[in-house]
Amino acid sequence: MHTDCLIIGFNDFDFEKTVDMIRGNDPTSGGYRDINLAFLNMQGHPHHAMDILNHVNGWEPRTYHNSDFVWPVVLCLGSYLAKNGFTFDYINLFQQEKDALRDKLEKGGIRTVAITTTLYVVPQPIIEIVQFIRAHNTDVEIVIGGPFISSQAAMLDTDGLSELFSYLGGDYYVISSEGEKALCDLLDALKTQKDLADIDNIAYRQKDTFVHNTISVERNSLEENPVDYSLFAKEKFGQFLSLRTAKSCPFSCAFCGFPDRAGKYTYLDLAHVERTLDSIKDLGTVNTLTFLDDTFNVPKKRFRDIMQLMIDKGYGFKWNSFYRSDHGDEATIDLMQRAGCEGVFLGVESGSDTILEKMNKKSRRKDYLSAIKMFRERDILTHCNLIIGFPGETPDTVAESMSFLEESKSDFYRAQLWFCDPITPVWKQKEELGIENFAFNWSHNTMNCQQATAFVEQMFLEVQNSIWLPQQGFEMWSLFYLQRNGFSREQIKGFLRAFNDGIREKLLIPHQQEPSEQILKNLSYWGRRDGFDHLRGMNNHPPLYDPRTPQTDTALHNDDQLEAFAF
Repeated sequence: MHTDCLIIGFNDFDFEKTVDMIRGNDPTSGGYRDINLAFLNMQGHPHHAMDILNHVNGWEPRTYHNSDFVWPVVLCLGSYLAKNGFTFDYINLFQQEKDALRDKLEKGGIRTVAITTTLYVVPQPIIEIVQFIRAHNTDVEIVIGGPFISSQAAMLDTDGLSELFSYLGGDYYVISSEGEKALCDLLDALKTQKDLADIDNIAYRQKDTFVHNTISVERNSLEENPVDYSLFAKEKFGQFLSLRTAKSCPFSCAFCGFPDRAGKYTYLDLAHVERTLDSIKDLGTVNTLTFLDDTFNVPKKRFRDIMQLMIDKGYGFKWNSFYRSDHGDEATIDLMQRAGCEGVFLGVESGSDTILEKMNKKSRRKDYLSAIKMFRERDILTHCNLIIGFPGETPDTVAESMSFLEESKSDFYRAQLWFCDPITPVWKQKEELGIENFAFNWSHNTMNCQQATAFVEQMFLEVQNSIWLPQQGFEMWSLFYLQRNGFSREQIKGFLRAFNDGIREKLLIPHQQEPSEQILKNLSYWGRRDGFDHLRGMNNHPPLYDPRTPQTDTALHNDDQLEAFAF
């Protein structure tokens, strides 16, 4: 029995290697200073927040992790392949399922392996998978596609792209923001030995170089290509599932190239959403949904209809999503609460109306302040994401963003250095704005990347009314994931504050390589899952730890808790 395509979901690449790679030879770079706010050094090795939580509880490093669900691209791509007559198998998480992948490869019968690239911003996770496959099966054909490939294709010329493809080590590449049809056409051609020349949106190895075929727009209807959950064993699904009911985005923010890559904004109608939710309910295990739609509450009427559907049918799901504050109101937020919403991700980007206007954002500071207040009154968690350093940013506009966080008192926030991407709308104003260079190494008329990074660090150190959510291994979804696994909301907040205290110590005492005893004790105190019933219902937390002042050991059980850190 042959398998036409084995899909590889996500490679949660080794965190220490990621840190070393970003650091390179320049620990002052914007990229490294950004990731520096997401890890603590323990016995000479960097550990992100979820790593430390696992260590505190004596578990293996990946007992709890930020990708503990069936990867959405596996569900979508597998369903598409099956609909078009191809057999498929899959490995959901590369790091956790290496033994299973090795067995599948060595057993044989696999014609092609498709490596997906969702969330990758560097090539190393892809290369690791390719090398593993080659080590255990030299005959299988390797196809690589997805966001990393399509974004690189938008920035590189043909020669540069061929060089990248050679470096990655694949045999075939799908170059499209939507590449399901291209993959099927490629699989058919390989199976029947047809000529590859007529397949749009692919590149393929030919001797020492790559042939690049015609690029065209591929669009695959959501309605015609639903996820078929029956294709996947029910035991593969746990409590969590991520789904998409729309594609692209109807807005044109100046810092974002997603709408151009993804095409026209389209979304499922209410009947199709109902069928999807019914199918998920039938799985019998899922209780928490993450809606991946970039603008889930747009248009407003459709969103309200979905909320009412969830209420009327009594699905019982808890869920979280992105939310556009300029397309909601109190009545909508009431419906969200009744429908089971427990958290929203707000792309605030700036607390300054001046910058929001330059970003071509429609929401304004007052919209976010109003929405956050209403969410807080309904016990719905809010996370605010901010961008620092967009052209036009000044010390005054950064101060406005900091005052916004203090005033709004959102539960969580994160501020990120502006990533200067040549495929975003603002790049068209490059000359006018004085933009030089790109990625995390840029300057423009009002700021440079080093100044912006310093402001991000200042925000981290000074904001008190909102909790920094550390990137890498810990996202907003992690908050609900941990709650389903026995942690109280108050305990999670306490643990994150303790972790951030360790980062604060690292910034303020640079010569100190590892966290102090006080930090270790606080992490152990807040991070232990067992024996914390007394924490439930607490509305306060220990004060922010300032390493520049003497500390009082007020939040500890005993010194034995240091033994939890057997790194």
